[in-house]
Amino acid sequence: MKSIILSSLLLLSVWNWGPSSKKYIQDGGSKIIADQAKPILISDQFKFTEGPAVNKNGDIFFTDIVEGKIWKYSTQGELSLFMDKTGHSDGMYFDKKGNLITAADEKNEIWQISPDKTVKVLLDNFEGKKFNGPNDLWIDSKGGIFFTDPYYQRPYWERKKPDLSNQSVYYFPKGSKVAFLLDSNFVRPNGIIGSADGKNLFVADIGDKKTYKYDIGKNGKLYNRRLFTDMGSDGMTVDNLGNLYLTGRGGVTVFNPEGQKIEHIAIPGSTANVCFSGKNRDVLFITAGKAVYTLKMKVRGI
Repeated sequence: MKSIILSSLLLLSVWNWGPSSKKYIQDGGSKIIADQAKPILISDQFKFTEGPAVNKNGDIFFTDIVEGKIWKYSTQGELSLFMDKTGHSDGMYFDKKGNLITAADEKNEIWQISPDKTVKVLLDNFEGKKFNGPNDLWIDSKGGIFFTDPYYQRPYWERKKPDLSNQSVYYFPKGSKVAFLLDSNFVRPNGIIGSADGKNLFVADIGDKKTYKYDIGKNGKLYNRRLFTDMGSDGMTVDNLGNLYLTGRGGVTVFNPEGQKIEHIAIPGSTANVCFSGKNRDVLFITAGKAVYTLKMKVRGI
């Protein structure tokens, strides 16, 4: 009997780490989704939702690309229009000063939108040529911007072919006037996100159904490219345990830091992007075509 009790205690010690640990708690349910939680439809009034970004308060800002609008979903559950005429912004990310940095592909630019909605064009070309159409971005701790530049022919463009021969990933250092080419070995790069410690970068090649992981060196240079998983993605995010969330048909697929699939969050249709929101960053915000959803989580965003 004593041996049985000791074995049981040992088993509990293996599975039940303390709250400050980065390990999972084995409770028979999902390791990352809050108990009994289901995706909640917030609204389906849009044309095509994308680019969710969270501010320091936990409010989410997201784009309706087709309509050229940016919407706000507050921590109080209030949905409101933040801005019209956004340059058809797609991916977005907040900088440390509270500005929205957006991939505005109407004129193939990177924008800075201040809290009072003042727009500043940060970048509009690479070596004198128009970008294909900046799509998604991530800002590092130094304020540098990593961004993807795939080519998707837009109905609001006059041009019918790209100026650049490759679809690439770039780095735009804070204070610089030019971007630096990092990698062009893609079919169509799209989603991009950095790790919590800033040491790694994930880039999804949606055109080749693959996601890659890099080491980030000095001045934003990338090293040691390796395949993370055989799945591409539109937008994506990471949580505080290092799990990577990829979007696509049927929902959001979650991979652990070793690239193993650990969860699939079913959402009707296709998902385009995802971000953690809320005061505690424990609410997953999902854009999916005409709709946006939320889901309460056990893990948190970074």
